[in-house]
Amino acid sequence: MNGIIIVDKPEGYTSFDVVAVMRKLLGEKKVGHTGTLDPMATGVLPVLLGRATKLQALLPITEKEYIAKIKLGLATDTLDITGKVLSSVSTCIKKKEFQTALEPFAGEIDQLPPMYSAVQKDGVRLYTLARKGIEVERSPRKVVINKLELLRFDEVLQKGELLITCSKGTYIRTLCDDIGKKLGCGAVLAGLQRTKACGFSLKDSISLDKARELTANNNLQKYVLPCDLPFKSFNAANITLPQANRFRNGSALSLDRVSFNNGLKLSESKIVRVYSAEIGFIGLGKINLEKGELYVACLLEV
Repeated sequence: MNGIIIVDKPEGYTSFDVVAVMRKLLGEKKVGHTGTLDPMATGVLPVLLGRATKLQALLPITEKEYIAKIKLGLATDTLDITGKVLSSVSTCIKKKEFQTALEPFAGEIDQLPPMYSAVQKDGVRLYTLARKGIEVERSPRKVVINKLELLRFDEVLQKGELLITCSKGTYIRTLCDDIGKKLGCGAVLAGLQRTKACGFSLKDSISLDKARELTANNNLQKYVLPCDLPFKSFNAANITLPQANRFRNGSALSLDRVSFNNGLKLSESKIVRVYSAEIGFIGLGKINLEKGELYVACLLEV
């Protein structure tokens, strides 16, 4: 089975747990996911099936959207509510003060990856070192916070809820920790739901319980989306069957003999979707401007 299914990941599951469940339900050996969610997080997790797993590295970079719960007055080793408490203080932050503290974090910012993360240092995952009590020097990374909106704030409980849209690689735990430092009281991530990823949203997703129910009724396949759906923003190249056979064998095609749906700006190189009327979606190609050729970026069918 080839395609994509969007899962609303439940709390307590790792992304790999979800992959294991979907592999069993669909009877498909090749299953992968497009972006890790921490066990405490819920929400949109695109799962790739069969030959669609080949396309993972070329998925377009899209912003992600989250709803994050933040608790003031706490600091933990993991920067979230599940970690070991390092400090706990009583706070009386007002909503207006909290709102003001958010302002410096909008736009492009430097963010230090947390120790409890999958980032590698000298070939070792940071979380592996963190579990041994080892903290190492990390380099800040540029991330972009496109939206940071305060949805609600309870001045009694000192808890808030944030709507965040951000670039790939943004750590929401770190953002909450940095906001807490800005306020001078500490803060942790108390809950996280990813509402958008890879161009998909919660309305496109199904729960694991629903997936199990659908499997029992032999209807889960109806929720498997086409492999080319995440690439709809890319231009489409249409080729003949003889061209398709050459392309699938790794041969480049002359741009002069390829038809593009929306025209082609030859001033820049780009990834395109490749189709033939007889086969359908073949895979992804890349324009070589210097040679005037379309060559293979990723093949779906072989």
